Amino acid sequence: MLPVVLVGFALSVLSGLAVGRPAVGQGKPLVARPAQQKAPAKPATSDAKQLEDLAELLAPIRKSNDMPALGAAVIVDGKLVALGVDGIRKVGDETKVTTADLWHLGSCTKAMTATLLAKQVAAGKLKWHTTLGEALPDLRDGMHDDARQITIASLLQHRSGLPSQPPMAQWLELFKFAGTDTEARREVAATMLKKAPEATLGERFLYSNAGYMIAGAALERAAGKSWQQLMTAELFTPLGMDRASFGVPGRDKHVDQPWGHVKAARGSQPMFADNPSSLGPAGTVHATLEDWAKFVALHLGVAPKQGEPLLDAPLLANLHQPPKGADYALGWVTTKRGWAPGPIIWHNGSNTMWYAVTWMAPDANFAVLVVCNHGSGAKACNEASAACIQRFRR
Repeated sequence: MLPVVLVGFALSVLSGLAVGRPAVGQGKPLVARPAQQKAPAKPATSDAKQLEDLAELLAPIRKSNDMPALGAAVIVDGKLVALGVDGIRKVGDETKVTTADLWHLGSCTKAMTATLLAKQVAAGKLKWHTTLGEALPDLRDGMHDDARQITIASLLQHRSGLPSQPPMAQWLELFKFAGTDTEARREVAATMLKKAPEATLGERFLYSNAGYMIAGAALERAAGKSWQQLMTAELFTPLGMDRASFGVPGRDKHVDQPWGHVKAARGSQPMFADNPSSLGPAGTVHATLEDWAKFVALHLGVAPKQGEPLLDAPLLANLHQPPKGADYALGWVTTKRGWAPGPIIWHNGSNTMWYAVTWMAPDANFAVLVVCNHGSGAKACNEASAACIQRFRR
């Protein structure tokens, strides 16, 4: 039996990973700014001695929202120009956070999974319209007729008709699954695709972490490697994301990295826990702010420090383009705001113990990234995002 606290955590996590519409992304723009011409992209470089320290900007926001810690980074003209953190790693311990610390990114991982699939499309191993009957041929005979027609793109756009999670009994089993994560994702696909989807393909938006697990299974079959191996070899390494990895950062019973936190009767309670590792494609990456900024810069069209861009412009455009009449593209949400020209691309993420959000304006080569080690950090992160936009979108 799973401990009661872990079962409760498992039941709540999926809603926490779901993309909401935070206040920073609603209604009037945060900061009205006249449209500007797109600046030419530059390499995603940074010099720690030249970076503006955001600690003083973050401190009052963190304190007024009673959060353990906040961190933020800003990219201007494709270059990391500001970075800062404020607060403590764990309530009950006075160890301060640092700019080198690791943060759980939750569903901001989805854009990374979509990027890996785009690389398979570029390699000719998959197409956006490849169906699951084609992508998972060994499972095809056991699939419901409608499930066979689900496409890779529809999984990434949350328009496959699949529900948010595997059946509850299977979900709980994932916490103690004895096989590999690849085998677990295949089992989830085999189970869920036996039944008719909850909605007709493409008919409506149903946010589905399970859909991203199944997309991960299709990716693994096409590439012949695990999702974790692909993330490391095809994203982390070429982008120089040297400390990015998976699951809870740091070590249990230590305070060598920030801990996640949840609301409790007597304030914020530290938690060292995460979703099952097999949920990876939907949201288990952790990274430093600087490493995460390297991935975000990729989606601004910036090449790695050394080498060619990982994706060409048409594939990046595909990733940022939602279906007609919708706003969720492939791992990204799209909108418009007055503080930058062209579309705004954003996503948030939480495993209910951490919160992360990034706002990106590709036509301005500009992005803001904000993190918090508390599952209730949305308001604080939204305020920090607004403050960064006000300071740097002059």
